[in-house]
Amino acid sequence: MVPAIVLAAGASSRMGRPKAVLPVDGRPFVRRIVETLHDADVTDIVVVVRSDHRDIAAALADYACARLAVNPRADDGQLSSLIAGLDTVAPDAAAVLVTLVDVPLVSAATVRALIARASTSSAPVLRAVHRGRHGHPVIFTRQVFAALRAADPSRGAKAVMQAVVVEDVEVDDPGIVEDVDTPEDYRRVLGSDPPTGS
Repeated sequence: MVPAIVLAAGASSRMGRPKAVLPVDGRPFVRRIVETLHDADVTDIVVVVRSDHRDIAAALADYACARLAVNPRADDGQLSSLIAGLDTVAPDAAAVLVTLVDVPLVSAATVRALIARASTSSAPVLRAVHRGRHGHPVIFTRQVFAALRAADPSRGAKAVMQAVVVEDVEVDDPGIVEDVDTPEDYRRVLGSDPPTGS
């Protein structure tokens, strides 16, 4: 089975409070994502976090399939968190599924479809697409692990994806493109104001 990496080490500066523990369907974002991955039969889930991660740890306390990886260089950008995740998954992993904590509405069916297609595709990278718009999750195969580790942090994984064949996997799931970065995004996607507080 393909392990999953959930990138949850951002500073959430545009939201004004940690996105990982914002509520969606009565659960913190990070818990909903882990539950979705678990429902899709992903049994190894690495959640990459900042050093102050007590709330995330509490949200996932009863999920044995999820483990935390602290990124001590979280301020260096998203690529540093992806590499921290790669360093944590099983060293013999043939591929990893990567998603963002601020894309909480992805369905288990999408995860299953992407993993199923990766098992037969020769593409080094596969990404979920809905009506022509690409989003998350993305699957990176072992073919690009070294390139990801060597990539320019200022350009992140995009530079690697631009240099290889990327297979778009069409899914009937608008959640893959619903990125919740700001209070306005939260209102638009979830229909209410984000809760206040830390």
